Amino acid sequence: MHLSWPPPARLALVLALLWVAYVLLWTPGPLSLRLLGLYPKKLGSRVVGWAATRRLPASWREPLLGRFANHFGINLAEAEHPLVDYPSLQALFTRRLKPGLRPQEAALPGFVNSPVDGRIIASGRIERDTAIQAKGLPYRISELLKHDANAARFEGGHFLTLYLSPKDYHRIHVPLEGQVTALSHVEGELWPVNDASTGNVPRLYERNRRASWTATGTGPCEGLEVAAVLVGATHVGGVVIDARWLGGRVLPKDGGLPVDHLLCAAGEDLGTFEFGSTVVLLIGGPKAADWSPQITEGSVKMGQRLGAYR
Repeated sequence: MHLSWPPPARLALVLALLWVAYVLLWTPGPLSLRLLGLYPKKLGSRVVGWAATRRLPASWREPLLGRFANHFGINLAEAEHPLVDYPSLQALFTRRLKPGLRPQEAALPGFVNSPVDGRIIASGRIERDTAIQAKGLPYRISELLKHDANAARFEGGHFLTLYLSPKDYHRIHVPLEGQVTALSHVEGELWPVNDASTGNVPRLYERNRRASWTATGTGPCEGLEVAAVLVGATHVGGVVIDARWLGGRVLPKDGGLPVDHLLCAAGEDLGTFEFGSTVVLLIGGPKAADWSPQITEGSVKMGQRLGAYR
């Protein structure tokens, strides 16, 4: 049987096939990553986010959430509550830890502590507005901090990229003693943030949805400026800044807000990932040249010292 398609439909089909061919043949990286170029990542993330917040009957929680926790290796012994007390998958992901489980390391001059449980996957100097995401792929700090007019204060400083896997604790905490000066949000794409993506998707952190929290160091941290950039990913669209820093305001979908030098202490709540992703931690300011990282790769726990003045 011969099908006669009207010209607009034929054109649409040809364009769709060309787009599929382009994604499969010319997008760098493994086939799974190329196929993801065809996936509606924002829509898919909304659907997964909706499903993750659905309330589970109490009798389902231990078998379903327990199986999920076992699959990803979540340490339920560290969770604040028993598994049956978490009404949804999202509640389990955004769980708190038992009180006192992650103490902050002693405050040395210039200390910056890890804001998360995670793995350092990249670190180094910020030079000519550039940092490296992985495998030599550069990205621009001024674009990462899109709504910060003074991103140059991080020039010559340091960056550390901390990746959170599904098993990790997904709350983000203040890394230093200081005063919070600004918040921002960028409505970007939602590529996955994993080893395959960071090594194959150029400017990944510039492109993805993200929120930023910026503070100036005081006391032992005087002379430092720190920005914590919470980078979203596929099915991890929720990058939430703690309400304390917003002061009753709503963070713009794509824009920034000044903060009137609210005092912050290491270990306080900074934000939450709804599921998991990556924090890019930037250390700059007038004394950035005196700051030295103590850990540049591998696993870290929230509150563990990442670096201090030499």
